[in-house]
Amino acid sequence: MGLFDRLRGRRGGGSGARGDRRGTLDRGSVRADLGHLEQFVATRGGVEGYVEPRTAVTETTILLVAADGEWTRRRIDGPEVARRLSRDLAIPVYDAQVTGYPQRMRDWSRDHRPPTTR
Repeated sequence: MGLFDRLRGRRGGGSGARGDRRGTLDRGSVRADLGHLEQFVATRGGVEGYVEPRTAVTETTILLVAADGEWTRRRIDGPEVARRLSRDLAIPVYDAQVTGYPQRMRDWSRDHRPPTTR
């Protein structure tokens, strides 16, 4: 499939997690993405979810942030999946465009930055 076909959302029959027309350059969500999110919640405390909207480049994503600020991001198949995941995993979920991200996430990222070589 060519770049312009992907931009227009044309997909072959069996490609991606869904057979619908996407219109982004990103791949769709797969079961492994949900498995990773479930594992993150199961192994960390105080996890909250932040739904990030679909753009022209990326599908809808959810960013999970643990109480200590550790975070992970994965694709999901839309905000409705985020709400269902939130209910199933018993975690609060927020709209990242409305609430922004918690300071603890930025602090964790700063403290866990890979060392730079000079």
